[in-house]
Order: sequence, then C-alpha cells, then structure tokens
Amino acid sequence: MIVIPAIDLRAQRVVRLLQGDFAQQQTYASDPVELAALYRDQGAQWLHIVDLDGAKTGSTENLAVIARMAACGLRVQAGGGVRSRTQLDAFFAAGVERVVVGSLAIKQPQLVAQWLAEFGPERIALALDARADQMGVFRIATAGWTELEKVDLESTTAAWIGLGTKHFLVTDIDRDGMLGGPNVPLYRALAARFAGAQFIASGGVHALDDLRALRNAGAAAVVIGKALLEGKFSVREALSA
Repeated sequence: MIVIPAIDLRAQRVVRLLQGDFAQQQTYASDPVELAALYRDQGAQWLHIVDLDGAKTGSTENLAVIARMAACGLRVQAGGGVRSRTQLDAFFAAGVERVVVGSLAIKQPQLVAQWLAEFGPERIALALDARADQMGVFRIATAGWTELEKVDLESTTAAWIGLGTKHFLVTDIDRDGMLGGPNVPLYRALAARFAGAQFIASGGVHALDDLRALRNAGAAAVVIGKALLEGKFSVREALSA
C-alpha cells in the first residue's frame, strides 16, 4: 500500500478543513514547499495536493506553489476545482503527474471520459466523495460536498471502470479531518467487488493501526493529511507500519 502525504492549500498556505467546511479551517505555520521536501526526505514518493481555492472559486493563485512543490522530486497527484481543459492543462504544466477530477465527472461525464481516453488512466484519477444517506447507502457528494447526488458510490465506480478508470480517490466525508479512524469496511467492500481498480483511501486516519487495517482491507494507497500535521506519526513511521 502506497502512503501519500497530503497538503491542502488555501491562499498559498497549508490548511485543513473539517469535513470540507471552509468555515472550519485550521491554518498551519508550515511553508508548503518546505513541508513537501520534509515528506520527501522521510521517504514519501507521492504527494497529494488539494487546491482549495481552485475548488471553491476556480482561482489559479496556488499553481505557482504547486509547481515548486512538484519540483521537490515527488510524484504529485493534485486536484481542486478542475472544471475545464484549460485548468487540466495548467495542472499538468505545473508538474502534476496525476490530476484528480471530482464533481466534473458527475456533472459532465462525457468531457472527463474524453480526457481519460486522451491521457490514459495513469494521468487522470477520479475523486469519489461520498456520504451515507438515511438508508446507509453511500451517495456521491459534489459542489464542495454541499450537494448529495442521486447516484450511489458503487454504481458510479462500476460505470467509470467501464470507461477505463483505474485510480479512485474515495473519501468518506464524515470521517475527513476528524481523526476518528477510516471507514475500513467501505474500502474492503469496494476492493472485493472491483478487484481490478486501485482504491486510494482518504479520511479519518489517525494511528498506525489504521494503515495496517486499510492494507488488510485491500486499499492500494492511503492519503494522510491531518494526522501528519498534528504529529500523530511521521511519514517514515507510516511507511514502516
């Protein structure tokens, strides 16, 4: 299982949100480029970057910082508000190896399918952010997690696998930023049903035991943000778990 440290950017600063809520933001003193280099020095090979300004307003002010982070020698997976081919190209030009596309895949699936066909499954990853409804069915959330779609997580995953998608960043929204543990049963169920897909777990990791549980559940990778920023463990310790 690949360990991918995460850095969320807002106004070129390192931040974390609780469950995606911009009103519940915590800002960290770390310089994003220096933090990326620290994660690299501790053994990370990949870095996950979320451009929160891009996600909220479509702003490109963080692209220069993202380019400097990518120049640290890490393989970068990044997303945040990718709504057009121009924005997609801008991420690639900044040195991003794999662009994560979220809401657009639900709102304009034909466009994202075209990108997938053009660039291939290693350059485009799908972000499926989900929340359980009253019946316990995980449904896709869009528009900065403010809208719950009618489509469910499993049928959406199946449809995109049919279109050639390989990498799925799956976030249980209710776990994100809470340090309460990941939804291990969710990833186990997805990995069992869709054996050929690569599921990247996101949300809730707070202890090394979480990493072992996710590995045993079949997750291909895990994104870790707040636990690293809060000093729960280091990247080096995560890689050895």
